[in-house]
Amino acid sequence: MAREILPNVVWRQNNALIGRASELDRLVGVLDAAAAGQAGAAVIGGDAGIGKTRLVTELVSRARAQGFAVLIGQCAELGDSLPYLPLADALRVVGDDPSAGPDLVEAIQAWPMLLRLVPGSSVGSGPESGSGLTQQQLFGSTLGFLAELSETRPVLFVLEDLHWADTATRDLLVFLSRMLQRERVCLVGTYRTDDLHRRHPLRPLLAELQRLPSVTAVRLDPLGTDEMSDYLVALGGADAKMIGDIIERAEGNPFYAEELLAAEGLPYGLASLLLARVERLSDPAQQLLRAAAVAGRRMDHDLLSKVSGLEDGELEETMREIVSRGLLLPDGDYGYAFRHALLQEAVYTDLLPGERTRLHGQFARLLGGSPAELAYHHLAGHDLPGALAASVEAGRRAETMGAPVEAHGHYDQALALWHRVPDAERVAGIDRVRLAVLSAAAAHESGDTHRAVHQVRELLTTEEPTAGIWERLAYYLIDADDEAGAIEAAKTAVHLASQRSVGLASERSVGAASARDHADRDLATHGDHDAGRILARALATYARALLWSYRHDEVKELAGRALQVARAAGVPDAESSALITLATVADIDGEVGQAKELLALASGISSGDLSIDLRAIFHHARVHYEHGDLAAAADIADRGVKLAHETGLSWSTYGTDLRFLRLLIHYVAGEWEQASAVAAEFAVRVSRLPEAVLSGYALFVEVASGDATVEERMAWLKHFWHDGFVVYVVRGLAAEHALWNGDVRSAVQHIEAVLEVLGPSEAAVIRIAATGLWALAELGESRPAQADDLLRRARVAATTGPGSAPRGDLGPEGKAWLARAEAEWHRVQGTATPATWRAVVDAFDFGFVYEVARSRWRLAEALLASGSREEALKEWEQAVVTAEALGAAPLRRALAELGRRARFSPPPSPSSTSPSSAKSSSASSSPADSFASSPDESALATLTNREQEVLALVATGLSNREIAERLFIAQKTVSVHVSNILAKLGVSSRTQAAAYAHQEGLASERPGS
Repeated sequence: MAREILPNVVWRQNNALIGRASELDRLVGVLDAAAAGQAGAAVIGGDAGIGKTRLVTELVSRARAQGFAVLIGQCAELGDSLPYLPLADALRVVGDDPSAGPDLVEAIQAWPMLLRLVPGSSVGSGPESGSGLTQQQLFGSTLGFLAELSETRPVLFVLEDLHWADTATRDLLVFLSRMLQRERVCLVGTYRTDDLHRRHPLRPLLAELQRLPSVTAVRLDPLGTDEMSDYLVALGGADAKMIGDIIERAEGNPFYAEELLAAEGLPYGLASLLLARVERLSDPAQQLLRAAAVAGRRMDHDLLSKVSGLEDGELEETMREIVSRGLLLPDGDYGYAFRHALLQEAVYTDLLPGERTRLHGQFARLLGGSPAELAYHHLAGHDLPGALAASVEAGRRAETMGAPVEAHGHYDQALALWHRVPDAERVAGIDRVRLAVLSAAAAHESGDTHRAVHQVRELLTTEEPTAGIWERLAYYLIDADDEAGAIEAAKTAVHLASQRSVGLASERSVGAASARDHADRDLATHGDHDAGRILARALATYARALLWSYRHDEVKELAGRALQVARAAGVPDAESSALITLATVADIDGEVGQAKELLALASGISSGDLSIDLRAIFHHARVHYEHGDLAAAADIADRGVKLAHETGLSWSTYGTDLRFLRLLIHYVAGEWEQASAVAAEFAVRVSRLPEAVLSGYALFVEVASGDATVEERMAWLKHFWHDGFVVYVVRGLAAEHALWNGDVRSAVQHIEAVLEVLGPSEAAVIRIAATGLWALAELGESRPAQADDLLRRARVAATTGPGSAPRGDLGPEGKAWLARAEAEWHRVQGTATPATWRAVVDAFDFGFVYEVARSRWRLAEALLASGSREEALKEWEQAVVTAEALGAAPLRRALAELGRRARFSPPPSPSSTSPSSAKSSSASSSPADSFASSPDESALATLTNREQEVLALVATGLSNREIAERLFIAQKTVSVHVSNILAKLGVSSRTQAAAYAHQEGLASERPGS
């Protein structure tokens, strides 16, 4: 419509890009890198009117010329009321743009979660799930959509005016900036620097983004005098004195300068400057423009027509006048947009209070759009009942769109209006308790667990404390790590729910209506009329709260009761949760078969909650993995990974848990190429705890393979050593890395730190104790008491479970690590025998390919010490073949050193003898290279000059950090040099390398030695 009635109206605009060549070059660099397969992002900041949009327009033009698929989304000044607005805007424009290409339209159609954002889409909300889970689905869908689209052509996704971005959009931008790595995708965002006050929510996001190596920050400064002069001349300015005056007043701002030139005068203040052109309009045009300002930056033609009250002919003439002066521009086929957001702000601010209220009221009565917009107009128009009803509906809509922060904001606004609206429950269509619980749930799903706890506790003081409210409090307290509080709240919930169930049974005999009333009130938080539902959930939550407490012995009975009630009442989520808890208890008690059966039942239930479904599948796979059934574990984990991918939940809690479990299965089974591929998806440069946990698991395969990424990954993870789980995963593997590199004392420090955060009954203690005993054996110092303590810890963890009952069957991996701890203790004492290490090899032979080879290394040593050379050679050769096949460089070097000392000949190529799943022998060196003769002058000759410098400093006892400072290079670079030196010299530790340097007189020849 807008295009049809204004075919000949042209507003003169400057198309030349002046004074931004360097900034454009930087952006083109990001664009070109994306086209080459290196995803990147750029954030462009500058004051309003400085030229951000013009610069992006030029970039978009170049991208389209290079064949990019271009998506452009605009944020609006509506706060958090419209989640994912720029994404929805971009998808909407694609649907309306015939030039977008069928591949782009088809790509969107393939992702139902994205179609929900498109206005007019017939796609429903899908299975019920919390908004936090839906957000994870939407994030995953957006990532998948961009990744799949980029396989056919590169993608440029522009998000304009991020200073107005809603919380969900900001979170999505961070997520995409971190997760997009090798996809051909370029993200570009613009924001106003003059709008970023000290507490603006975009500030921390920009700080986080700019720490990422894939993000380029571009700041647009004011144009210089010469550039401003060129710009004004290009706009048609011819009077030198006027141009000089405008340059002085505009202070380098192109938009300001353009407005000053168009106003044909020099009004003071930007608002008066912008309004000067408005005041030259006719009265009907000014009235129409004021109505448009209330609608926002963009407005629909038909809606504006209804609000204005003008007839079609009069409306067209009035709109033609406005557009001809460049105040509004056609936007798509059916609407208009203010030429600049500053202009809309100026017109809106100039409205009289009564005029503003009246126009907002008109829009609210006529608007058929989103509830969030309705709530905005109702509130601004002082229609509190309308604002209450629209806020509740906006919260519900935000939940279905996966925007928990926005949902929480809408629900909180409704709660704030509740006592100001007569008959609020009728108006809102929901009671206050249910509304408050929804608000708390949204807060919890957005990660603000403490806010959720606060809201539920407030309900307990203002409303009747029902079982449902207490159950929600317990649930949130578990996630807030308040074990005591969670147990007490869950206990209260069970007590009240049990009373209600008994009460309903007796009341039904007196009067059905009365019983129904009681049930409605007690079950308000669940929206049903069956007291068994809330009792089932309360029991399941109570069992979960007690699972790892000193009252663990009570869990089995509670979870069993929860299961019975859940099945009787038909509550699949509580049934699945109870089954998972019962399976965990059975696993701890050593009843592995029962645990597998229970988890098979749980993972077969469609609970209506995808988070619980994925949790069940994860634990089902985990139990099989921990008890050595790797094939079954892989199948189950693959099913979970597939479900997470299909539902957009690959980056949810259990989506990521399933992926790192899949990495461990690959790692244990000797499928290191696949394990490395999964590890490569886990970000190295992390800044949030969930990312750090995921990143830590990549170290399993990276440390074992001697990957150069290890040092960098550990440097980033060091910032998260305050978290117990990160300490366990990362520092435990850091100890192994230190041992492979001859830094024994650092390894001991890592082990001591890990043991401080692990409980005595945690099975993880066993592996850590075994690694600690390896370190003590290498230390060369007599520490019998420390060795005895480590072995004691391993034995306690192997036999002690939570509660009073002893731990059941450890499973093959746990038993193997205990055998390793026993063998390493004997190595510390000097009493290790071949039988000791043969037991370790046999224990790991359930399928742990790498650990079998590592144990054969020690077995070969023990056999040599006992004089069994032929047997030692056999074990050594098998270990070498596996190490080569896997690409386990540190183990390969250790075996090479043992082979030289024993004068073993290199084994045959592993190409025909390695497991089919293991990495082929196309590693960095051949077997013959790896097992060359002992170091001599020829070995020294293979070192570069820089490596000889590093070796000389290693011989003096300097650490990598000290060497980096001495040579003015990065510590990571030193680490790489040291790894290369060890490989070239064929030694397994820094100590051996240092001894060689002294033997060759290298150390004395270097300064500082």
